[in-house]
Amino acid sequence: MTASPKPRVGIIIGSTRPGRFADKPAEWIAERARAFGRFDVELLDLRDYDLPLFAEKMSPAWAPSEGEVAKAWQKKIDSLDGFIILAAEYNRGPTGALKNALDHAYNEWNRKPVAFVGYGGVGGARAVEQLRLIAIELQMAPIRSGVHILLPDYMAVVQGEKQLGEIEHLNKGADDMLDQFDWWLQILTAARNDDVEAQAA
Repeated sequence: MTASPKPRVGIIIGSTRPGRFADKPAEWIAERARAFGRFDVELLDLRDYDLPLFAEKMSPAWAPSEGEVAKAWQKKIDSLDGFIILAAEYNRGPTGALKNALDHAYNEWNRKPVAFVGYGGVGGARAVEQLRLIAIELQMAPIRSGVHILLPDYMAVVQGEKQLGEIEHLNKGADDMLDQFDWWLQILTAARNDDVEAQAA
């Protein structure tokens, strides 16, 4: 019997602005996730998907989308088994670009785990809390543990004094998050695969 392929995880860069900080935590968490070794990792940059402000006639929960970019985005989300989202905090909430990207899919998010790496404000905690509520509405499984890059660490990285991988408490927090995320990833991926096999029988 051949071994099942590893689950595939998308790390979503949730900011699109010029000069964004997001690339640094994206590269850092991707490196730690790859070293974890239990799943494959792909960076997913919202800059590569020029999604318009959501204006479909109906929610993708109820009808197929008409926009070609939305269809490409949905196809990519459908191909992945779980997500780690980089969440910048703007005015106590997530970026508009990230919320818009979440709204442009529905079924493709269902029954998949999601973890968050936040920064800005109080380590992005308020944005992450809102995103957890949105994830539940999308029938995802947001995990408890997250990573919050607080202002002193953020400034140390921005000013070139440190790299994220040199900040041990962030490394430990990331590894704890990845361990919890992996448990849900393996369980939910297996359950979805069982559903597909049952439907095909």
